Amino acid sequence: MVRCADCVPRVLDWLAGFAGAVRRLGVAWWLGLALVAGLTPARPASAADEGPTLRVGFHEADITPEVGAGRPVWIAGYGWGREATGVHDRLFARCVVLGDGKTTIALVSVDLVGLQYPEVERIREALPEIDYVLVSSTHNHEGPDTIGLWGKNPLSRGVDPEYLKKVVETAASSVRAAAGQMKAARVRYGTAEDETLVSDSRKPHAKDGVLRTLQFESPDTGRLLGLLVQWNCHPEAMGPDNKLLTADFVATTVEQLKARHQVPVAYFTGALGGLMAPPDHLFHDEQGKELKEGDFAYSAAYGRAVAELAEKSLAAGQPIELVPLRISQARIALPVHNAAYRAARSVGVLRRKGVGWTGDFRVTDASPKPGQEVDFAVLTEVACLQMGQLRLASIPGELYPELVYGKFQEPAEAAADFPDAPLEPTVASLLGEGPWMLFGLANDEIGYIIPKRQWDEKPPYAYGREKSQYGEINSCGPEVAPLVMEAFAERVKELAP
Repeated sequence: MVRCADCVPRVLDWLAGFAGAVRRLGVAWWLGLALVAGLTPARPASAADEGPTLRVGFHEADITPEVGAGRPVWIAGYGWGREATGVHDRLFARCVVLGDGKTTIALVSVDLVGLQYPEVERIREALPEIDYVLVSSTHNHEGPDTIGLWGKNPLSRGVDPEYLKKVVETAASSVRAAAGQMKAARVRYGTAEDETLVSDSRKPHAKDGVLRTLQFESPDTGRLLGLLVQWNCHPEAMGPDNKLLTADFVATTVEQLKARHQVPVAYFTGALGGLMAPPDHLFHDEQGKELKEGDFAYSAAYGRAVAELAEKSLAAGQPIELVPLRISQARIALPVHNAAYRAARSVGVLRRKGVGWTGDFRVTDASPKPGQEVDFAVLTEVACLQMGQLRLASIPGELYPELVYGKFQEPAEAAADFPDAPLEPTVASLLGEGPWMLFGLANDEIGYIIPKRQWDEKPPYAYGREKSQYGEINSCGPEVAPLVMEAFAERVKELAP
């Protein structure tokens, strides 16, 4: 029997003899032998071999208007005539720029009630080097009017055009700065849920209580590079009586996360229609006194609670690929049936251009013929971004959470205006089970996007009410939800493998 111990010297002797033969014959013989054997010399792996590499850059820029500079700053989000008297905390545009070597996407969040589509297009015009720019507003109710509805009185426009110009220029320069600081990154995606942090003041009660995060890390050192947080709540903790400019609870959420992690933090809003707002009876001071809307201590307490939920999401984060980057966007037309919006436009409070409504949301260049009566429609945009394993829904207004998860009331309220309307497709059903995010007020603010079955503008009113619930007064009309969700479904389909 031959033992392994006997074999080892023989093998070593043979290898030594072989090595000597190679040295005598030279390298050329060895390479020839490799080719005869069907082998090729090893070469370093290239970027093409490894696939696209994610790069990310962050930047934030101050967009706080100057108060007391000889022109009033009208605060948006509630009633008329709320003139700012000072600044409690600064307002920002926060940018995250992503690239995969071929495509570059900029995600921008602004601490405003809503930045409309024409301004977003102006930002894009200033950034021809960026393949796609998405601008989402936090829907801050304590910042300047950027739409026109909240001036001195119902007949006065509240927008300062010079301020809008500043926002456009600052957002564009911030994107350029973020793009200039891009670094290779790996990513973790996480979620955490707490529906108690959101109240819903409209029946049927439905919420999106899921907070979603992306954490970007250096692939070489593991060092954290920046955070992206998406949450679903109106920034209106300060209520209608506050006259100091503030980013509301978002300011505290961002600052707490920045202080803890020492990296840039970008906050984006999600589905907050319906009306998703900070809840009552949740926070108390050290003496046990309840903190309430309109108190900066309440706003800060809520902001800290959202930051703590974000920490849970970060802790639960799992590795995810965000490359390659793909974009499906479409400009669409939406009819404006809201009588108040049409009246505001007729007196110049709203100055948004539009087109004639043809009945097809895909027709965005229609103009009425002489003498032809057509409805007025606004142009807006719906998009879906495929970022590796992550899908991002870009919705241009305040989406009701029912349209996210399908939490529709069954059967529908018989007294609603369209109880037999078909149910719209939902974000979750369209995007599937993989990781996803939703940015609301993305590239526009078109108001509430209400499921058509829940539209309730005419008596008799649903739930036995004597008057309609709040919502329809700030929506373009009952056809908006079906059209937006159909357009979004087309965007998802376009990205299908």
